[in-house]
Amino acid sequence: MGTPIFAVPILKSLYQNGYPLSVVFTQSPKKSSRGMKTRKSPVHLMAETLNLDVRTPDTLKDNTVEYNFLKNLDADLAIVVAYGQILPEKFLSLTKKGFINIHASILPHWRGAAPIQRSIINLDKKTGLSIMKINNKLDSGPVCKKYEIEIKRQDNAETISEKLSLLASEKILDDIDDIMAEKANFIDQDHDKATYAKKIEKVEGKINWNLGADEILGLINGLCPSPGAWFTYKSERYKILRAEVGNSNGQPGIVISENLEVACKEKSLKIIEIQREGKKVQKTGEFLLGSKIIKGSNLNNV
Repeated sequence: MGTPIFAVPILKSLYQNGYPLSVVFTQSPKKSSRGMKTRKSPVHLMAETLNLDVRTPDTLKDNTVEYNFLKNLDADLAIVVAYGQILPEKFLSLTKKGFINIHASILPHWRGAAPIQRSIINLDKKTGLSIMKINNKLDSGPVCKKYEIEIKRQDNAETISEKLSLLASEKILDDIDDIMAEKANFIDQDHDKATYAKKIEKVEGKINWNLGADEILGLINGLCPSPGAWFTYKSERYKILRAEVGNSNGQPGIVISENLEVACKEKSLKIIEIQREGKKVQKTGEFLLGSKIIKGSNLNNV
């Protein structure tokens, strides 16, 4: 059970390593932004490529058709990776070994919808994967394995997602074998230490230049590539895709160099890649050739 690109390497790994996949559940096709076509999820497309049975219920709540389907399937195990739907409690007993979730954080930290983004925005030094048994509460089930990776300064949500997805595609094989052989040791989480990674809202990407450069860089990296960290200048929105921290000082929000370096409350931010609303992503040098943003410009949402 999975939906986004994050889940695709895991599905491929299970298939390529000979695990008998009875069925794939994924989110139903969505209309594109212009409403002309419907788009199947990345997991849906991969399942079709592998010639696997795909089911796309809009919801599992009060869904007797899918309940009876899974009951009759009599599956050994369900692997859930960013499926994007709540699993009703009564479904959780429909496989012999339960429903196992691959969650992209070191539980109990960052339970919820956006663990990778929240971890980077929070300037965490590490993140990872937790292999847990799903229960009736959000990401609170017992955990059998945790795998940690370092968050490097140049990492963003896309690179961390790729690293964790590939790591999961390797590690889940041994974890499944342990679960099937009754060798997996599931340990309850310390619920008092839980933190929550709520869904990212687009408005959160608005840059406050009165924060320190490190915090702003965390926001940029955590929201890259989507929905992105942004500022407005003369009623136009600009999204920053890549930046690095500089050591210059000045009034927060003021462009202090010819190379698009912006003063923050502490230190400065050197913009490396930027996107003007409705335009393509540009390196700073290319962007500056035709930009009205020059040294001395005030980017405090004016």
